[in-house]
Amino acid sequence: MSNDNPSIISHLSIGTNDFARAKAFYDAVLPSLGIGIVMEHPDAVAYGKQYPEFWVQVPINGKPASVGNGFHIGFFANNKEEVNAFYDAAIAAGATCDGPPGPRPLYGDPYYGCYVRDPEGHKIEAAYWDQELSMQLYGH
Repeated sequence: MSNDNPSIISHLSIGTNDFARAKAFYDAVLPSLGIGIVMEHPDAVAYGKQYPEFWVQVPINGKPASVGNGFHIGFFANNKEEVNAFYDAAIAAGATCDGPPGPRPLYGDPYYGCYVRDPEGHKIEAAYWDQELSMQLYGH
């Protein structure tokens, strides 16, 4: 069986204590990166471009969802403009800034990204890696 999916991760899930609010937030933010709903269930929704890669759901065990310290989710952006659009959409939808759009030389000169906290405190990122600049600087 051939798998043409370039991702190295099957999927990620984050828990929510307010499914309607969380779904409304991600419905407003993820289209800025060309990401949409791929699957839906009563208390869970999966987003992706082709595959259900990012899930937002009420915890299956019935216990309260919590935010993991040190955990964040990074979404690919195709250019700096998408990073900026993601940030603007997230802030407009109720996120708080955890690092505005811009270069982060510590991560490498080709990196441009932003960090926000969704309404429940999950840290999410949009990142663009300038492949042409990477080739010039690092040869890969």
